Amino acid sequence: MIEVKYFGAVAEKTKCEFEKLSFSEELSLQQLLQDLNERYEFDLLTFSVAVNQKIVSKTSDYTLHTSDIVALLPPFAGG
Repeated sequence: MIEVKYFGAVAEKTKCEFEKLSFSEELSLQQLLQDLNERYEFDLLTFSVAVNQKIVSKTSDYTLHTSDIVALLPPFAGG
């Protein structure tokens, strides 16, 4: 199972902080994001993606593994 954690506006949109997803075949990060977008309509949201606590590009060709934790993070503000 892949655990997906939601933060900020993404958590508000999904109405949950995390969920565990099971897939029967190999899954890419892009496929996961597309599936989540179809379910939750993230089109207007801005967020970053982290896999196992490392920021990755939404367009990267990353293959997810069953023990991965994917986090959808709000934009960062610094100071």
